[in-house]
Amino acid sequence: MSDLDSLPPFPELIDEPEERWQWPAPPFDWQHGPAPDIGVAQPCRIETPSGSLVEGEMLGIDLRARTLQYRTGAQGTPLTLPLARVRRLTLATPLRAQALRDGGTPERVPAAEHERSYCLASADGGSPITGRSAGRVETPEGLFLFTPIHDHDALLRVFVPRTAYTSCEFGPTAHDTAAERWIATPAELLGAIARQQHLPVLPIGQSLLDLGLVTPEQLQRALTNKKGDEPVGEALVRSGVITQGDLHTAIAHKMGYPLVDLSRFPIDPAVAHKLPLRLAVKHRSLPIMIDKERVIVAMDRPQRAVDLQSLYALAPLRVVPVLAPKSRVLLALSGLPHHDGWSDNVSIRAGFDSTSS
Repeated sequence: MSDLDSLPPFPELIDEPEERWQWPAPPFDWQHGPAPDIGVAQPCRIETPSGSLVEGEMLGIDLRARTLQYRTGAQGTPLTLPLARVRRLTLATPLRAQALRDGGTPERVPAAEHERSYCLASADGGSPITGRSAGRVETPEGLFLFTPIHDHDALLRVFVPRTAYTSCEFGPTAHDTAAERWIATPAELLGAIARQQHLPVLPIGQSLLDLGLVTPEQLQRALTNKKGDEPVGEALVRSGVITQGDLHTAIAHKMGYPLVDLSRFPIDPAVAHKLPLRLAVKHRSLPIMIDKERVIVAMDRPQRAVDLQSLYALAPLRVVPVLAPKSRVLLALSGLPHHDGWSDNVSIRAGFDSTSS
């Protein structure tokens, strides 16, 4: 018997099946129902380079071959269309917010934070391709977009082939537009605190816009659809556009509390570290500067200042609250240079998510 006969048999090679391509999901945290399988006939609208609109059903899409399989109706003959002859493809079956087991209001698309206008330069030199999208996924084959509909509780999925455009521009979100006006320097902040007592009380709708918590369209819809004498803020909470915590923050801003942009404000790490991370997470608060005998603390609700004032960590300074959205406080805490004695192995996100107050 040769040495070769004593060797174990060569393992049989098995080709792994290629992972089946699926339409990209929205690139942000939003709980929605399952999307139709890509191999199932789906109603669609095809916009051609000439500007014509074709209603039909998408039977499949092959991005490698750059082709689209469709038919003009349930009884129509299946056809193959090169993607070069498609300017924009819209799937007419929307992704809908996931229904809640307790029958509560489904989660709305976070439009104020993610929805933007888009303008794509047409490859043929014609009119630009425009619209609004809550997020985008760009691939070598083209651009996947997500258009909010139905009071922002659903999204239409849109695809623009790479051959249809040469460049793309996206406008700011409502959140971005609001943040441009937020305070970003210590001098501005001290001036705003000095003026706080003399400012007029804002309408709650303007306060929500200033915070970047709603879009103008969402606010107008709430004003139109609210029930009787229902406050517009409560109408927005009831419809799921904002949370009760968002409303509390807006009410504080309405009363004159200054808004600080923690992404631009020069936070003093030494001041921030005066409040141990565990307490910062618990109170959703971040000390950002000291002015003489005062410590200026960013938080989502000024009421938290009462509890902070009693903490030994901030004594003997007087706590002066200023406003920052909870999400921005979280990001700022996450980005600070933590040393072991300050961080104390605290999970920031878990701490913020563990309470709704």
